[in-house]
Amino acid sequence: MNFNNTPINWNQIHEVISAAERIMLTTHENPDGDGLGSESGLYHHLTEIGKDVRIINYSALPKDYEFLNQGIIFEQYEPSEHDEWLQGVQLILIFDVGDFKRLRTLADVITKYNLVTMNIDHHPHPDENYFNHNIVDLKAAATGCMVYDYLQAVRGIPLTKDICDGLYTAVMTDTGCFRYSNTDNKCHLIAIESLSKGVKTNEIYQQVYENSSQARIQLLGELLSNLHYELDNTFAWFEVTRDMMSRAHAAKSDVDGFSDMVRTIKGVEVALMIMENDADSCRVNFRSKGKFSVNDIAKSLGGGGHAFAAGAIVTGSLARVRHLAVTNTIDSLEIKMKGGV
Repeated sequence: MNFNNTPINWNQIHEVISAAERIMLTTHENPDGDGLGSESGLYHHLTEIGKDVRIINYSALPKDYEFLNQGIIFEQYEPSEHDEWLQGVQLILIFDVGDFKRLRTLADVITKYNLVTMNIDHHPHPDENYFNHNIVDLKAAATGCMVYDYLQAVRGIPLTKDICDGLYTAVMTDTGCFRYSNTDNKCHLIAIESLSKGVKTNEIYQQVYENSSQARIQLLGELLSNLHYELDNTFAWFEVTRDMMSRAHAAKSDVDGFSDMVRTIKGVEVALMIMENDADSCRVNFRSKGKFSVNDIAKSLGGGGHAFAAGAIVTGSLARVRHLAVTNTIDSLEIKMKGGV
């Protein structure tokens, strides 16, 4: 089944999901609110209708999203704990992944056991992909909006608060709290329905955005003191090195949102974060206010994403990746500023 940015027949998708009794839900490494919220929302629906379902992710649940884990529903993959159960899985639902490789070890497990996969995503995917069923809607503000569409089409009874907690989290985080240009009527409809079901939207906001560790603030202070500006301040970039992480005693999740923050600076249209993963690998993260696309730059580095939010994992030393990422960004923006594609 392939609905790759074409009109989606949710009833046809429902037939596949309904036929499976044991279902695994998963999302990309270093999960965000959209992937986690989508998992949570559909998990509560599937357990309600009697499915044998588990959420198993490559990465641990970030502390900022513990509020979604009241029933201890999120698990981090461990072969000794999960492989036996996984061999009996009839369907894996994969949310917001962007690229099959972002499942990391779980991608190998899926291939090893030849498990049936359904990708539900609002990131672009080629027609030739690793999924048995590929469900993509590039116009969806969040993958959580697609889960909402599915439930509206097939559920037949009102959504519960537990379902809405997940869907609201997905939409809130992927629209920048309803500020980004991808915010549409559906996003607000989901918010309205969530409020009507008793979702504490203010508490979710506080958990996600007002829960910074001291390590995160220390790290933020250091990088803000070392921002670099290019192209008359149109482009701002910064590094997060392993030494910086060590000095601040910071976790990887502490860097979430830094690119968005730098993008808010007056005059800055594009922000770039270069984060050193190890001696031979870096993560790059692009954010744009909307005047210039950045997914083409991410693609030039082996990654991808949305037009105004994209990234990549790049092999090489920090110095090498810095040169590639900054040079490619400047070259691309210079062309676009002159009216090029």
